Formats: sequence, C-alpha cells, structure tokens
Amino acid sequence: QANPFQHRICRVFSTSDAGDDSMSFEDFLDMLSIFSESATSDIKSHYAFRIFDFDDDGTLDRKDLEKLVNCLTGEGEESRLNNVEMEQLIRNILEESDIDKDGTINLSEFQHVISRCPDFARYSSICG
Repeated sequence: QANPFQHRICRVFSTSDAGDDSMSFEDFLDMLSIFSESATSDIKSHYAFRIFDFDDDGTLDRKDLEKLVNCLTGEGEESRLNNVEMEQLIRNILEESDIDKDGTINLSEFQHVISRCPDFARYSSICG
C-alpha cells in the first residue's frame, strides 16, 4: 500500500523552483539520509513535524491534526472517525502535547512528545 504521506514527503524534500514537488537526485539522497538509522531523533522529528504541518505555517493546528489522523486511519468511510471521535482524539492530542496551551503544537512541543517515544527513531527509518 502507498505511503499516505508521499505527497507531503515530496513537498518537504523538494528543492524544485517549479513548485511541482519534484525531487532531484540530491533531494532524494537528502530524504534517504533523514530516514536512515544514523539520523538523530531531533533531525527525524524536525522533518516529521514539517511533513505533518500540512499548511506549512510552522504549527500543528486542529486542521493539521485532523488531516494527520485521516492519513493514518484511511480516508474510507469504514475507517474514518466520526466527528465526536475525531474531536475527542484531537482534544487528547492537544492536552498531551500543547504545553503552552495555545491550541497548537509547535516544533519544540512536538519534539518534547517525540523524546518520550524511545522507538521513534527506529520506526522512522527506511531499514531497521
């Protein structure tokens, strides 16, 4: 099955001036470097944050979190959360992650949460 974040990954790693999210060979190598076992958790979490920041505004807000959940659960009717479930999940994520209580998750808050996940670096590697 295709990676649900493939378009975001291409956007984050693309250096194309055309704005078409195409990747050069160097972009591809940069991506492989980030997803390698040798990349640090800080670097991996920085790029994961950028991939999850769908509107590229530097924060994960409710819309970003909803898109993230939909990518992870699938867009189909049988797997999609209903409005109540989605709202509860987003509320739980923000309660756990939004340290400054501004209704969004910034990079620092995201990295703080990731630091409590010892398997993050292993699961964010291509091989491992």
